[in-house]
Amino acid sequence: MSRGADVIVVGGGHNGLICAAYLARAGIDTLVLEARSEVGGCASTVTDLGARFNICHCDHTMIRALPIVDELELERHGLRYLSPDAVNVHLFHDHSPPWVQFHDPEATADGLAHHYPHQVDAYRRYLADALPVARFVLDVVRTHPSAARLSARAARSGKREAAARMMRWARRSAHDVLASYFDDWHLRLPAISTGPTVWGIPATTPNTGLAALNYATRHLVGTGRPQGGSGMLPAATRASFEAAGGRVRCDARVAALTVRDGAVTGVRLTDGTEIPARAVVAACDPHEVFLHWLDGALPPAAARAAARWRARPTFDGYESKLDAVLSAPPRFAALAELEGLFPGVNLLTPTATVNPTPAELDEAHRLKAEGRVAGHPTHLVNAPTVLDPTMAPAPGQHVFSLETLFTPYALPGGWPGSSEPARWLELWASLAEPGFPDTVVRWRAMTPDRYESEFFMARGHAPSYVASPLATLTGRNRELSRYRTPIGGLYLTGAATFPGAGIFGASGRNTAHTVQADLRGGLRQPLNAARRAGGRLPRLASAGPDRSSRR
Repeated sequence: MSRGADVIVVGGGHNGLICAAYLARAGIDTLVLEARSEVGGCASTVTDLGARFNICHCDHTMIRALPIVDELELERHGLRYLSPDAVNVHLFHDHSPPWVQFHDPEATADGLAHHYPHQVDAYRRYLADALPVARFVLDVVRTHPSAARLSARAARSGKREAAARMMRWARRSAHDVLASYFDDWHLRLPAISTGPTVWGIPATTPNTGLAALNYATRHLVGTGRPQGGSGMLPAATRASFEAAGGRVRCDARVAALTVRDGAVTGVRLTDGTEIPARAVVAACDPHEVFLHWLDGALPPAAARAAARWRARPTFDGYESKLDAVLSAPPRFAALAELEGLFPGVNLLTPTATVNPTPAELDEAHRLKAEGRVAGHPTHLVNAPTVLDPTMAPAPGQHVFSLETLFTPYALPGGWPGSSEPARWLELWASLAEPGFPDTVVRWRAMTPDRYESEFFMARGHAPSYVASPLATLTGRNRELSRYRTPIGGLYLTGAATFPGAGIFGASGRNTAHTVQADLRGGLRQPLNAARRAGGRLPRLASAGPDRSSRR
């Protein structure tokens, strides 16, 4: 039996590391177990083809709406955010005129006036309604959700109207909310592309209406990119965690949780090593936890939770990412015109969305269900080295990222040897200035099968929190919104839990506060069970001042 810990966090993605860092800084002996050879998960930046590539999209927005960077002193541990000159450039497969979203709402409206003047008033009307809701939502996601807390917060802040609109929008579909403001699909599709499309569901799905806050949120929270790549966030978080006495063990894959008398007593690794703990936080896919990791007799509530998870459907991955080294910046065909409209603004620094038409979007969802790739899939495109030259593999070279959606895991014939990734490069070339193919030095494709084999994501799928606001507030599937499970001492965190998805970190922070409160309140059940299981457990340190709640 290996040395134990007060808390074991399974999974070294950014949520797991954030949770662990808060716990360690509160004086709780914490061990992070990571199955890969390095931490970071899908927030990682990896070396391949002689370059540094972000595993997933490199823009960080929501995490900057929280106090995590300050509370964990991440800047002191090497994290520095760079800001692109704009939020997004929105391009279209059918070569419709592009438009640019800036952090400043008026700059965005002024830009719309060039190609979509009939939507300027609609955009301002949208912002008048959406900005108060977005502010309220940002306030809500900083805390654990509950109907009583939501009502009290709305009353204290004088935001009853914003809270009511939030609940109305939440019950509607993203398409319906956006269509109530914009009668031109060129204004609707970009918000859908970075909302429901990224989530893998049609924009007409009920309870997706809060995706309509996409534009408003980006006017409130500045988009940034860590200098050196997205992986600098988990690297700085790990450094903060270890500076507080935390321990990280990589190449440590969990096979099971050890459970006795209805409480978790630790974990067992695939090599047979058992590590005792007072509490375990699973920062990974809950399906894996409830279907494959439970070892021992379960109390009725825990058995019911496990049965509920067995009955839940599993999903296939549908996202891919093509990375390339280029000998020149990837200029798109409309760039020269936009540069004339916005002098002094480098429009290669923000991410560009490449959007299909509404008909093509409907077709893409239908083809995905059949295991086929859309003719015009949604793309998220950026060149990190334009903003951050430190990532350049060689002088004059650039890193190019082409994230492609609607790329199903179960592609007929399989992904190895598929011609699809090369076709995505051709699609970009059709939107780029002449000569783009000649600038491609080398490239690679991260497809769903690679996410499965290299990042332990079942069928290449990255789970995210999908419960409706009403279900969240009333506490249905409590392990996902309250972080506690029916098994004593077992907690969940990560993108599958509230508020989930993207580079956010709120789930990790919230879970840490939950675990910390339970430990201070005397988490006796798992503690006693762990002692009966045997093995040396370190003494629970006195937490002292609660640095995790410092603002």
